[in-house]
Amino acid sequence: MVTSHSITLQTSPFITAGDHANSNYFEAIKALVAKREAAAVKERPQWQQAIDAVYALVADEICSKMDQPSQVISFGTSGWRGVLGKDLFLRSVAVVTAAILTLYKDAEADPSLHDSLGVGSFAEMQERGCVLGFDNRFGGPMLALAAANVLAANQVKILYAGEATTGALSASVLVNRAAFSINLTPSHNPLQYGGFKYNAADAGPAAEILTSSITRIAQDYMQRKAVPFLASGLDLQQPLDSLANVVQENALASWQQLIRQGKASHGIDYDGLLADFAASSDMVVCVDTVHGASRNLIAELLGNPADSKLQLLRNTPDPTFGGIAPEPSAANMRLALDALAGLQQPLKLGAIIDPDGDRIRFTDGEVEISMNQFGAMAYHYLHEVKGKRGMVAKTVASSNLANAVAAQLGEEVFEPKVGFKEFKPVIDKALVCFEESDGITLIGHTPEKDAFIGLVLALDMMMTLKKPLGDYLQDIENSYGHYYPDKDGVTVSQQGEELLATLDGLKRYDTGATIRVGKEVKKIKEVIAIDGRKMILEDDSWIMIRPSGTEPKVRFYVEARDPKGCAQLVEAAKSLLAETGLLP
Repeated sequence: MVTSHSITLQTSPFITAGDHANSNYFEAIKALVAKREAAAVKERPQWQQAIDAVYALVADEICSKMDQPSQVISFGTSGWRGVLGKDLFLRSVAVVTAAILTLYKDAEADPSLHDSLGVGSFAEMQERGCVLGFDNRFGGPMLALAAANVLAANQVKILYAGEATTGALSASVLVNRAAFSINLTPSHNPLQYGGFKYNAADAGPAAEILTSSITRIAQDYMQRKAVPFLASGLDLQQPLDSLANVVQENALASWQQLIRQGKASHGIDYDGLLADFAASSDMVVCVDTVHGASRNLIAELLGNPADSKLQLLRNTPDPTFGGIAPEPSAANMRLALDALAGLQQPLKLGAIIDPDGDRIRFTDGEVEISMNQFGAMAYHYLHEVKGKRGMVAKTVASSNLANAVAAQLGEEVFEPKVGFKEFKPVIDKALVCFEESDGITLIGHTPEKDAFIGLVLALDMMMTLKKPLGDYLQDIENSYGHYYPDKDGVTVSQQGEELLATLDGLKRYDTGATIRVGKEVKKIKEVIAIDGRKMILEDDSWIMIRPSGTEPKVRFYVEARDPKGCAQLVEAAKSLLAETGLLP
């Protein structure tokens, strides 16, 4: 039985009445979510009411907080992320929006910014406007409205997309020739996080010159009482219908227009594919949306197929994500695997998509396929089946399977550091751009990572080849070699320059040095230091260690050439971190 006392037991350690600063609302929410998920069905509404009550306190903090964020504003590899109410609140979002407007004003006197912005003047930016959207996180509409009020007060056209995916918002920028986009999302981060993504007119993740400028300006503005472009006393929650120059934007329709326009480049006949899928009795799709922004778009994306052809999992609105880490992962793929197990169709496609729809992982009901494998499959498919020619682009932390495919096909590999913005130099040259963290895009499509293009391509593969994804992967591995990637990460107390200085201790592991892997001692034959430290061993296995650009974590990536080697490489990576003092 749920009582007020049992609820208080869960929340009282974390909440100080009337004191936002000394309350940890999300620890209280996590405790309540755990109780909700474990409760009998009839008791869940009472736990949900308690969760809603704590979220009401978060909402009040979002609206009322006027001092500094708990962590200074900083744009990393994919925007700015922080705790809702503590870091992202109405004023901080308004200040960052003002910093972005300042960037366009500064560009009029600084030509070095023009190419990255893709806009020639402040007036042009106002006319072309901003695509504005958010994912399913709590407070998304409130934070978006704060940005909208700043934009409207400065005569900037607003293309309001509401809840939408990152890829669809990026497509909206291109199709509408907007000047930029603001997307309130922290991507796959845990439930307590909010985020702010800014893309310029090219619709891809902003260049370093822009994100560093926004960071610098926003940090300065947070210290001021009077902020340029942020009028004193501006009501940041004036309703949307009272604002001038607001246009409702259908982001999915823009996405669909873009994929049709890109047919000559990537070879996907979107309308033909949807017709074939509707007519096929052999194919079924199951998508786990993890309660995210894709949940309301998948059916229309796939042509509104019959219920027997499309199953949606975790497609209810829940900003707590049911208490799980909302990311594509082996653990989270279990629901899709179980759902596909009971279906009779010979061709089964399962996928899990993160909250803002920029990451995706696959299964055919038998084999789980991460982007390390799917990126290489996508490249092989476009090159050998669609008849396209060109390089492949992959981040340095991604599997070398794509390298092996490209080598045999006589094509180049572009291999930058982690971060989708690093693909900018080849976005119109590489057939496929992908990263190990389950992000992908294709030539002729948006320069932003996009789960939807991955899903449509996977469907195209299976409908064309008439075989499960796992069989196609096996064909590729039999031809180009077997690679076994893995990754993990650890939370650390150090950040910034201090963390980088600690990780410098790994420089002792240079070419010619040795590392113990399991019972063997292996020699390092090559070191790639463009992003952290990637140590390639004499048997072509490798270990890579780098600090996260978005969380207080150190991430490590490994790849073995046999199935048993992964676990040993993971342990070796942990041992290296222990040597630096970051792990006990």
